[in-house]
Amino acid sequence: MTLLDAREYDPTRDRKRKARILAVVLVLLVGGLLWWWLRYWPEERVANHFFSALQQKDYESAYGVWMNDPQWKQHGDREAYKKYPYKDFYRDWGPGGEWGLIRSYKIYTSGAPPHGGSGIIVDVTVNDRAERARVWVEKSDKTMSYSPY
Repeated sequence: MTLLDAREYDPTRDRKRKARILAVVLVLLVGGLLWWWLRYWPEERVANHFFSALQQKDYESAYGVWMNDPQWKQHGDREAYKKYPYKDFYRDWGPGGEWGLIRSYKIYTSGAPPHGGSGIIVDVTVNDRAERARVWVEKSDKTMSYSPY
């Protein structure tokens, strides 16, 4: 094949190539944005279940979410339950606790701690108070605790 035997320029082939490249870039961009927006969704979901149970005054289910063990009554002899027993939990999160009866809540934000860590801090607005409840949700086993920050 010589230079004079070259194929003619086909503008549709060039347009299809540009469209494919644009589609791939757009899919990568949208995928990256979705990942960024939903990166803490599992931990926010745990906090949402916890505060929903508290709002319904189902403190035993809330304790199950806190410990990530819905069957916590059958496993009451574990070390974690001795460190933070249900009676202490009820005192902290029940009607007489710092937040009182939880009538409303909204997950405000969530994020990783400033110097890294194994969990996520979830900020929750409770009963429209200016001060937010900050809970720690462990990434590995989805147990909850008080935020160290």
